[in-house]
Amino acid sequence: MPIASTVNYQQILSMALEDRSRGFQDLVSTDNALLTILKRKNAWKTYSGPRIRVTLQIDKADVQWYNGFDYLDAPPIELFNDAYFTPKMMAVPVALPMEEILNNAGHSQILDTMDSYMTAAEGAAKDGMDLALHGDGTADGGKQLTGLRATLPTVTNTGTYGGIDRSVAANALWRTYTYDANSDFSTIGTQVNSTTIRPMLNSIMTRRARGRKAPDLLLMSPEHYAAYDAATIAIQRINDVNSLGSLGFSSFKYYGGGRQAEIVQDGGDGTNMPANTTYLINTDDLEIRYNPQRNFSKLFEGDGQHPINQDAIVQYLGWMGELILKNPLFSAKFYDSNPSA
Repeated sequence: MPIASTVNYQQILSMALEDRSRGFQDLVSTDNALLTILKRKNAWKTYSGPRIRVTLQIDKADVQWYNGFDYLDAPPIELFNDAYFTPKMMAVPVALPMEEILNNAGHSQILDTMDSYMTAAEGAAKDGMDLALHGDGTADGGKQLTGLRATLPTVTNTGTYGGIDRSVAANALWRTYTYDANSDFSTIGTQVNSTTIRPMLNSIMTRRARGRKAPDLLLMSPEHYAAYDAATIAIQRINDVNSLGSLGFSSFKYYGGGRQAEIVQDGGDGTNMPANTTYLINTDDLEIRYNPQRNFSKLFEGDGQHPINQDAIVQYLGWMGELILKNPLFSAKFYDSNPSA
């Protein structure tokens, strides 16, 4: 008689999924520097309803100075409007053929099998989120999460973001900012290298700051990170060992333009980060919004699904949500369109 029945194996699968899915958000968020910071700043937030709505201030009231019996104007001004985002859905399959389940008779053996499948699912979830984060939301017929290529695009006055057309002049406040090393810093240079990168970054940080608001994360490709590393000698270089550095990311602290920010390299073998690029992000304005019933949780109740024409058990881990930039004024994309110039 077998140590445990097939039904018990199915229960082990269900419990393994239930147990591991609780930690999936942490596993995914800590594998990516941007998601790690958003998690640290409590910017993973839930939503409800068919759309994610964000209230925006699209204009400001006029200040009037007066004395005595001067007339006071009260012109009608539309101060607020809503951007809206359609949540995107992702699923990671966990499928086990009954042959493998039966060949691993015994509690310990089936747990080892479960662990291998769950580890593979975790890796797929991490890779899928990272790919989407650096995408433009057009993959899979526009069903993918709207990533940084659309949130902070190279061409800023085209396309629709959050239901608002960026090409319309009246919507200029909803456009982000892009700086090209090859053309936007004529007094500094036309190429990102150890000599130019700090003055170029200082210039952008100064332009994209107001009061206490400014980019606080510089997400760099390997080329820009290497240039910044070469630009600082050991006595100037400040390694970030308290936040991103402590989690294993290659990171520095940036001080310049009257501001400070975290610098982290997002790149390497198989990276989805575009080459010769830095995203300067005010993380106070960026959020991950997710459905509380689809936060790397099981799609199907119980053991999962049994395909009618396959001897297997299939379950999915599902996520539903969107990446949202609430205010484009204090974030920017910095890139080098011609690195050899």
